[in-house]
Amino acid sequence: MALAVHETEIGGLWVVDLDVHDDPDRAGASFREAYQAEKMGALGLPELHPVQMNVSESPLGTLRGFHAEPWEKFIHVVSGTAFSAIADIRPDSPTYKKVWTGELDRANAIFVTRGLANSFQAISELVVYTYLTSEHWQAGLAYTAVRYDDPDLAVDWPITDHRLKLSAKDTQNPGLAELYP
Repeated sequence: MALAVHETEIGGLWVVDLDVHDDPDRAGASFREAYQAEKMGALGLPELHPVQMNVSESPLGTLRGFHAEPWEKFIHVVSGTAFSAIADIRPDSPTYKKVWTGELDRANAIFVTRGLANSFQAISELVVYTYLTSEHWQAGLAYTAVRYDDPDLAVDWPITDHRLKLSAKDTQNPGLAELYP
């Protein structure tokens, strides 16, 4: 697959098809450029200027989010498969409350603009989820978050049975109606 960038219906959200090179001489071996600013910029992706890289390891059923930190993110799943849900929670946006969903794995990535809320669920045994950010996370700051099961967003999560794993913090996030009455 060739490197390609696709706009979504939500302004400020792009899906990136990565160019994965499998090595036929070594079973299971591969190589990919997960992020290359010059090439992605030439395909229309905004500049990121990353200052931090985060890695989240999540077992099957783990659901994180919705989180809307005040920075851009370039998200790539290094290993495993994640169900991703990105919500536009900008009240002044023409796509306010619109949600994009899709699966992320080693062959793709997403670019998420500040103001969009990011969430994902591990749908394989283990997901290694990485993201570059354009700003530093700061301890003690309160970042915007929305309930994963907000009825205004109505995400159909793949795992809702006994395997669902949520942090105490994510179960207490407010709904959109509470954030923007």
